[in-house]
Amino acid sequence: MGRGIAVGVDAQRAVGVAEMTAGSELPLRILGTGVYRPREVIDSVAFDRRWQREPGWTERHCGVARRHRAAPDETSSWMGARAAEAALAAAGVDGTGLDAVVSACSVMEQAIPCLGVQIQQRLGLGASGIPAFDVNATCLGFMAALDLVASALATGRYRRVLIVSSEVASAGLDDNDPNTAPLFGDGAAAVVLDRAPDAASALLACQLATYGDGHELCQLRAGGTRLRVGDDPVAHAVGARFTMDGRGLYRLTRSHLPPFVERLLAAAGRGLDGIDCIVPHQASGQGLDHMVAALGMAPERVVRILPEVGNQIAASLPSALHQAIVDGRLRRGQHCLLLGTGAGLSLGGAVLRY
Repeated sequence: MGRGIAVGVDAQRAVGVAEMTAGSELPLRILGTGVYRPREVIDSVAFDRRWQREPGWTERHCGVARRHRAAPDETSSWMGARAAEAALAAAGVDGTGLDAVVSACSVMEQAIPCLGVQIQQRLGLGASGIPAFDVNATCLGFMAALDLVASALATGRYRRVLIVSSEVASAGLDDNDPNTAPLFGDGAAAVVLDRAPDAASALLACQLATYGDGHELCQLRAGGTRLRVGDDPVAHAVGARFTMDGRGLYRLTRSHLPPFVERLLAAAGRGLDGIDCIVPHQASGQGLDHMVAALGMAPERVVRILPEVGNQIAASLPSALHQAIVDGRLRRGQHCLLLGTGAGLSLGGAVLRY
């Protein structure tokens, strides 16, 4: 099973990575996870009717049977706070015991202040002084935040941290685009982390790689300083809709992902056979199929929540991780591979001993 990713990879280089990273695992324990899914559920047959397709066409096309859509009162910060409350309850800790609140999202609720501040206030911690800030790596926001938080915990900078990913993808979708409108879903997920008191739980390896030549393959051009509403309101409105070149993303990912995963596993000192649970970013049905086939993964070990929630952007990875834990697919002492891609193009992966 693990041999599928070794083709074309310099084995000597992989060994070198393993030697350089030996003993570099970071003491990290997941105390609790939680999710929030918006009230409204949209079935894929609604898109079939819209585009006058036979029933089931949309689900086959994108791999999503249903997704949730946030109502106006279900803002990113509100959903994030609900997921955070669930994670804190699962961890058995109070929010006042946190050393930091980190928001890991791709599109903030508003430009200023950052979403971390708004989630902190929604949790009733607005007078606490607990640091709150954002980490943004689009779909890999949770992965980037995990990497940074693990290092801070290992050095003693923090003792306990809350990471929240909350997304309202529907706000930027073109309802007439069959490639994106039925694929994405809204929702939030949160994870409470602390420094493990022993080696029972740890982050064995975490890596990110970015290939900026693919920056135009996935874009939401408005919302920053590139397109200014005062200069051209029409261009600003057009730029506020998400665009994606799915085929281009697949081609670029296909060329970089296998060697990336080989290096990650080498750094963790484990092969795929030593991974109990694989938690990927829920990019698309075809994307998940290609990943499983290209990397030689055992399908039964791969967590798939895409059919029920769609692609939740940065909330995708922590939502799938939460599901793996509550379903008992990931148990204490077992090893988990987190893996995903993000706009950029960026690749991200982590190996955890849960």
